[in-house]
Amino acid sequence: MIDGDSQSGPSPVQTLAFALAGCMSVDVMHVLTKGRHPLRALSAQLIGHRAQDDPHRFLRIELHFTVEGSVPAEATARAISLSREKYCSVWHSMRQDIVFRVTFDTVP
Repeated sequence: MIDGDSQSGPSPVQTLAFALAGCMSVDVMHVLTKGRHPLRALSAQLIGHRAQDDPHRFLRIELHFTVEGSVPAEATARAISLSREKYCSVWHSMRQDIVFRVTFDTVP
């Protein structure tokens, strides 16, 4: 259930944030798995900064991935880049003037 007041479920904007984090997570997992990297787990944390005035749209989004496994940093950076520049249909459906910062760290 989607709820505009975020009482019974996430708001439409929260759902959009979930979709973005999920879309990029799936892409990153796919690229790393296809590259046969020993990935054990992937988690994502998204922080969205919204405009104070209507329509309260996203102005800035910060997405941070934690990669578990012996995955080279270069492989993770490449997977994120491919998702952002080519594969993530959610990101490509959003306004491109949103400041979008994606970071990651690796836990062996």
